[in-house]
Amino acid sequence: MNREYTSFKEIEQDLRKLHLRRQIYLEEMKLIKSEFKEDLQPYQWVSTVLSAVKKYGIFYMIRRLFR
Repeated sequence: MNREYTSFKEIEQDLRKLHLRRQIYLEEMKLIKSEFKEDLQPYQWVSTVLSAVKKYGIFYMIRRLFR
């Protein structure tokens, strides 16, 4: 990213763009952190376990029916 600038205005514009990109990336990181935090909540774990139990229960019942 070697660029030759011809004016201070160009430098200021690039610095402004970089600053805005940095802010966007920081906000994305905050969003990812909050989503990850939600995924670790006990409710999410219980929900995952219950869905696995449902699937296993359905397969078990189908297997019992076809024996």
